[in-house]
Amino acid sequence: MELEKCTGNHHPKWFGLAVQALIILSKENIQTCPSVEIAAYLQSEATLLRRILAVLAREGFLETREGRDGGYRLKRTPESITLAEVYDAFQTGQPLCYGIKETTGTHPFGVEMKAAFCELTNEMNQSLRSTLSRYTIADLADRMLTNTH
Repeated sequence: MELEKCTGNHHPKWFGLAVQALIILSKENIQTCPSVEIAAYLQSEATLLRRILAVLAREGFLETREGRDGGYRLKRTPESITLAEVYDAFQTGQPLCYGIKETTGTHPFGVEMKAAFCELTNEMNQSLRSTLSRYTIADLADRMLTNTH
């Protein structure tokens, strides 16, 4: 896993918006959907959503179509996209470790704490990825249908 690939512009909320966009696009009757429609459905800014969708397209989750009937659509089946894969697409580094490491100093106790924090947060990240690996976009889409009826 390449932890440095998305540093800088990606915000932690992008993962949540990406999952929601993928669920919207997983609907059976959607051929293509413009980013403006997805943004309106999510009550999000279209420019932000286009940036998120661009990452999803680059990572192979979506394909894009230009023109009047253009927009985005899933490139893979909803059953084949795990939440861990989506999480990895927006991974900005070691999620908690960076912030926690910043609280430690260069003195002997700080150095020891930094190592302990890194071990702890690496374990937490593995646990998170393990949980996310058990769920797909289809699983969440099915859950949404169940909860709306």
